[in-house]
Amino acid sequence: MTSEEEELEPPEWWAYVLVSEANGETYVGVTVDLDRRLEQHNGNVPGGAKRTTRGRPWKLAKKHGPFLDRGEAQTIEYELKRQRGAERLNWTP
Repeated sequence: MTSEEEELEPPEWWAYVLVSEANGETYVGVTVDLDRRLEQHNGNVPGGAKRTTRGRPWKLAKKHGPFLDRGEAQTIEYELKRQRGAERLNWTP
């Protein structure tokens, strides 16, 4: 292992809830980079989910984390997706 590899920290995973400023819909996802992912959802950089094309612009309404691995973040994502609308903003793990 090189010294560069030793200096790399594992990514922090986040579960997040977006709210559409156009129609109030919510969207739930996971990422290691909240700022980049929001830019993707808003169409400013490539890679956003097809589902968020409608409803732009989106704003970050709530984030959960950081988590040490993707699996933990996806567990929270699953629970958030079981909620609907504003319930997603009030839900806590």
